[in-house]
Amino acid sequence: MAKKYNPLEPLEEVEVTEEPTVSSEEYVTFKRSHFYSVLVVLAFAVGVLVGYVAWGRDSAPAAVAAQNSAPQQQPAAQAAPQYVRYDIPTEGYPSQGPADAPITIVEFSDFQCPFCRRFHEETYRALLEAYPNQIRFVYRNFPLTSIHPDAMSAAVASLCANDQNVYWDYHDKLFSSETLDQTTYLQYAKDLNLDVDKFIACLSSGEHDASIKSDMDFSINLGIQSTPTFFVNGLAIVGAQPLSSFTQLIDKELAGDIPQ
Repeated sequence: MAKKYNPLEPLEEVEVTEEPTVSSEEYVTFKRSHFYSVLVVLAFAVGVLVGYVAWGRDSAPAAVAAQNSAPQQQPAAQAAPQYVRYDIPTEGYPSQGPADAPITIVEFSDFQCPFCRRFHEETYRALLEAYPNQIRFVYRNFPLTSIHPDAMSAAVASLCANDQNVYWDYHDKLFSSETLDQTTYLQYAKDLNLDVDKFIACLSSGEHDASIKSDMDFSINLGIQSTPTFFVNGLAIVGAQPLSSFTQLIDKELAGDIPQ
């Protein structure tokens, strides 16, 4: 059965070999009558072959016939990119920057994620400095607990610091740390002059577990599969992208080049 042509499948490579040559010592002698007989047979065979080529084309697979008979066309112009905006709630989550800033960036992140740390070391501060008073930055927790065993406790510690209005400084310390454990959390609380007793009580109270779980459920239902994932006015950027990836999108957004 003939293999059906698939225009998306690359053509197979076929090895080409040379036809064998015939030595001058290998020949056959014909009588003239035999020679004419052979010519008649060859003529008949050629006629059958020509008829097959001329009239038998319909027996080829339809896709191949269409491919052979269709005029050659130039590749279609690449379609304009389609932008999808997601509705990402921001109220009640740790944020910095003007409430009426033209750009709102929501980060779904994990304090134990190495790529999240890379973003905060290489891009985060430079991004805020590139657009002074134009960005409202919001952090939402998505601890990947199956691979980061300390991510959940770090998220809790950050929200306990938020209860004492020291979220962003504490957030920066967590992303600078190689170790995330109770000793580290307590040390950062002391460094930032938090009420240590209140902070310790918060860590063990479980009062922030439900909000973190809610963030996790929202992330999964939205289809987020990795951290960090960002939404710039609802437009997704996935991964620890360089500053240029953010500035290109933000500049288009500020210029009004992206449909609302």
